[in-house]
Amino acid sequence: MGQKVTYRGDGGMSEGYLALPATTSSDGAPAVIVIQEWWGLVPHITAVADRFADAGFVAFAPDLYRGIETREPDEAGKLLMGLAMDQAAAEIAQAASYLRARPEVTGKVGVVGFCVGGSLALWSATRSEDIVAAVGFYPLVPWERMRADWSDYVGKIAMIHCAEESGQLAAEGMQAVKRGIEQAGGKCILYDYPGTRHAFFNDDRPEAYDRAASSRAWARTLELFRSQLG
Repeated sequence: MGQKVTYRGDGGMSEGYLALPATTSSDGAPAVIVIQEWWGLVPHITAVADRFADAGFVAFAPDLYRGIETREPDEAGKLLMGLAMDQAAAEIAQAASYLRARPEVTGKVGVVGFCVGGSLALWSATRSEDIVAAVGFYPLVPWERMRADWSDYVGKIAMIHCAEESGQLAAEGMQAVKRGIEQAGGKCILYDYPGTRHAFFNDDRPEAYDRAASSRAWARTLELFRSQLG
């Protein structure tokens, strides 16, 4: 189990959920930032952070809604519309700096997000030199209110887990992301999961959750972070 902590974010102090591995080597542990869906910093997201800690990572989930969370789609939509994407990206970059400064962290940072958080995760790698690997689960495209300039992806890697139902893998927006990252000198890996719906990784959403697909996506995500973050 992790705990709520404060850190210096964009324009002042911010909060988030920090989960530490039970043991770390003398060289420290790699770090992963976990970005929320539009519901806020709900138990599903803190549970994902705990899972990363169990796998040996220092995991941190910034609270982009400042303590507000919901299970109602209408309210979630309003919260998302009220979120300033530039500020959110800046807070994620500050979270990466916060993690790098912690004594448990080796210095390499990855980021993973879900839905709109998946978009923010992929985008945040262009906003922070500390973030070297990004994973997006069924990210929202096109990139509304985000300036999708991939030029800072040189030497970095992105992985995107697509939901088949929404046709993400073949969508022009998704292919444009892949081209943009690769043209910038980065690497982008796309995976499709047959029969899946949006939010297939969220086990709090039984109408969408797919155990087999989420297990494959989780294994691929861990493999990527372990190979890239040390």
